[in-house]
Amino acid sequence: MTKKIRARDLGLPFEGTTGVYNAITDVPGVEVGTTTIIQGDGPVKIGKGPIRTGVTAILPRGKQDTMNPIWAGFHSLNGNGEMTGMHWVNDGGYFLSPICLTNTHAVGTAHQATVKWMIEQYEEQFKHEHLWAMPVIAETYDGVLNDINGEHVQAEHVLSAIRSAKGGDVAEGNVGGGTGMICYEFKGGTGTSSRAVTIGSDTYHIGALVQANHGIRDWLTVLGVPVGKHMTDDKILQTERGSIIVVIGTDIPMLPHQLRRVAKRAAIGIGRNGTPGGNNSGDIFLAFSVANKMDILQISQEKLQMDFINDEFFDPIYEAACQAVEESVLNALVAAEAMTTAKPYGHTVKAIDHEELRQVMKKYNKL
Repeated sequence: MTKKIRARDLGLPFEGTTGVYNAITDVPGVEVGTTTIIQGDGPVKIGKGPIRTGVTAILPRGKQDTMNPIWAGFHSLNGNGEMTGMHWVNDGGYFLSPICLTNTHAVGTAHQATVKWMIEQYEEQFKHEHLWAMPVIAETYDGVLNDINGEHVQAEHVLSAIRSAKGGDVAEGNVGGGTGMICYEFKGGTGTSSRAVTIGSDTYHIGALVQANHGIRDWLTVLGVPVGKHMTDDKILQTERGSIIVVIGTDIPMLPHQLRRVAKRAAIGIGRNGTPGGNNSGDIFLAFSVANKMDILQISQEKLQMDFINDEFFDPIYEAACQAVEESVLNALVAAEAMTTAKPYGHTVKAIDHEELRQVMKKYNKL
């Protein structure tokens, strides 16, 4: 993987201490994989292309051989989008699957392929128990840059993203599910960041990964600077019509209702970059914890125990989550590369100009 410039590399003064990779993979055990599909050019011919799409897979506990509950909380700031499995997260407080991010019309394919992977990966459990697979699949719309109606994402692409998942550095920009995405009328896509948090004598990590496809230029704010008011060239939208998926992971022990409150803070994180959560935007957030590992509940005893942090110690957790989400969006913007539009054909969605961004930030004494 070619190392791309990230927002911190431009000198932007983000607050907080990152993990080693400044990525969701700083959470122990978390792996991320991507499949990127880029083929063809020109105006859309449904079923033929151009294809600029893909799949991003997040495996909260890696590729282990047994399913264990992944405790979680969900929040929808604006529900013009999809994240499957959330009825059960709201009721049961956990999920069991990889998380896959893709385009709007590939949700069904990703769901079916992820079920297939789960049945194969956890073969013994599915063989001997009456279990169900309810994957977490989320989407944003890439139809401006991609032949989304051609349904080019196939099961093999989903399986490749899951199977290729690993820890360490995470690819950003025009990769995976973020390949065909637009953010604040610049090229957007996949971004990630993390923060280290010390509670008592223990240090934990909070990581975020976003699929950023939201916002109009006038809203764009970077560390309090109204960047979108200055970088006004090459706008492509009249109104906001995108979405953003935010996944927050941590190794801090939490109960599901606490994770739901962490998921809500993603709204503040994306709001720091200017979005008010537009009407046409699906602003959908999931928070999970890899702590409190235990057997699936179907084969567990009557009484169970979980560790969790006292609510009174959550302020630095909320702050870290907001910081990681804010930086993830900017990492997606900084890493992305320009791409031509397919519908309507003939325009270019520019990547944010790094030097122009630096000059605007200097005017406000932010570098």
